[in-house]
Amino acid sequence: QVQLVESGGGLVQAGASLRLSCAASIHTFSSYAMGWFRQAPGKEREFVAAISWSGGNTYYADSVKGRFTISRDNAKKTVYLQMNSLKPEDTAVYYCAATTASSWLRRYEYDYWGQGTQVTVSS
Repeated sequence: QVQLVESGGGLVQAGASLRLSCAASIHTFSSYAMGWFRQAPGKEREFVAAISWSGGNTYYADSVKGRFTISRDNAKKTVYLQMNSLKPEDTAVYYCAATTASSWLRRYEYDYWGQGTQVTVSS
């Protein structure tokens, strides 16, 4: 059974940093590309960032490019999202997800999802 467990969310002020972690119980974790999505109240879940199975390729939404960094440690079966210069509009529940698809930008391309971790940025 595959499980993804996010952690590291919290309440911070604008301009602060947070690092989210996603621990995966996937036997072949290094075969999966991993992504982070977020969902704000009243809005659809949106793509934030993705990383290839090897970590050699990364992709970001324009809204977070230059502020967020996705990384992974295959030995620890963990993916991270370093979030710097946080803004109030970054407030959302953040989800990690795993996929074996060749494209990683859309929700339907992901096979497994975590329960999410709340990030709240105050102004």
